[in-house]
Amino acid sequence: MKAETRHPPANRVVIDTNVWLSAALVPGGAPSQVVRRVLAQGVPVFSDATFAELETRIWKPKFDRYLSMAARQGILHDARALSHWVDTPAAVAAQRFSRDVDDDKFIHVALASAAAWLVTGDQDLRVVPHEGLGVRILTPAQALAAPDFCA
Repeated sequence: MKAETRHPPANRVVIDTNVWLSAALVPGGAPSQVVRRVLAQGVPVFSDATFAELETRIWKPKFDRYLSMAARQGILHDARALSHWVDTPAAVAAQRFSRDVDDDKFIHVALASAAAWLVTGDQDLRVVPHEGLGVRILTPAQALAAPDFCA
């Protein structure tokens, strides 16, 4: 079930799966601070594809020793309920940006939602030239240091 709401583009943030997972695993780290700030002052953005990646990865057995089933369910529930959802137009989905085409879905969501920010730890996304895209691609530490991030 999608929560389709209107949010100003300046407050929309695409958070890569690796940041969501790092936030869950290290509660005091930069990824966790980013997620908390976005949930408090902005709005995360998902498409069906980006949420499916989070959902698939969070249930991997390698996380069993670190995250309880209840914690994972809570993360997915909150992410689903508090997010802005977009469908990616075919013309946007056809564009290629990253050297890992599987990562393009995060840029596609940012473009489709007019999100101002894409926060990632993925090197394949971090090296994408984002000048002219209309979205800033930052690491969690860079996002926290940006004075206008979810301000």
